[in-house]
Amino acid sequence: MKLLRVGTAGSERPALLDAQGTLRDLSGLVPDIDGGLLADEAALGRIRSAAESGELPVLDATGLRVGPPLARIGKVVCIGLNYHDHARETGAEAPGEPVVFFKASDTVVGPDDTVLVPRGSVKTDWEVELAVVIGRTARYLGSHEEALAHVAGYAVAHDVSEREFQIERGGTWDKGKNCETFNPLGPWLVTADEVPDPQALSLKLWVNGELRQDGTTAEQIFPVAEVVRYVSHFMTLYPGDVINTGTPAGVAMGQPEPKPYLRAGDVVELEIEGLGRQRQELKGA
Repeated sequence: MKLLRVGTAGSERPALLDAQGTLRDLSGLVPDIDGGLLADEAALGRIRSAAESGELPVLDATGLRVGPPLARIGKVVCIGLNYHDHARETGAEAPGEPVVFFKASDTVVGPDDTVLVPRGSVKTDWEVELAVVIGRTARYLGSHEEALAHVAGYAVAHDVSEREFQIERGGTWDKGKNCETFNPLGPWLVTADEVPDPQALSLKLWVNGELRQDGTTAEQIFPVAEVVRYVSHFMTLYPGDVINTGTPAGVAMGQPEPKPYLRAGDVVELEIEGLGRQRQELKGA
């Protein structure tokens, strides 16, 4: 299933994109799409049955904003340097264990919402990423099979980063990762049954129409199953938590000088095979 949330920011309603590409209203079945729903197999079953029967009301998508596909996100866990080609382009050694950092859940915005370039920023960068959405509470998972069984679905994430804040201003990466609007998510949460192999997805990103990233999740140093298993040994993962799993080569930081960092007025578009497409216009904060 392709689950999404539509409407003005803060007042989104749950919806479903059916197999024919028709937008359907879920608000008569469930109050929202969140961790509680993802952990409720009976509720998900009712949605599947209603979708298959064609009984869900049709929504007019004209002019309708698409919000983040998930409400009340508990935490956004991020994995850095998780693609062989990205490590090479930045001159970094492939890590021996996953590099883990966090983004605050309030960085999450809709897939087509405005991204704000922070005040004083000169190195705002793009990163297309596969987001993993947790569907069952995960603690100390023992195998890759067990890890994947705890995944509710997948989505497109844009891990916007300010490299000067991240690398040159001291401390951890947090200052360059948590600026307002720095995690567009969606358009859909695609349930795991529709993604049989998360290591066989293409990822692409364009800036002002120029293709900048063209990668595949096959390049991940630590695959999705290992990331979920590993992280569960350091923190409890709850339904509705999100893991951003890293970005392939092609970021601005890895380009020759002068590096083409983002500025107000730029347009970024990104997509992951089967998971949908995003488009953001950048403006000054």
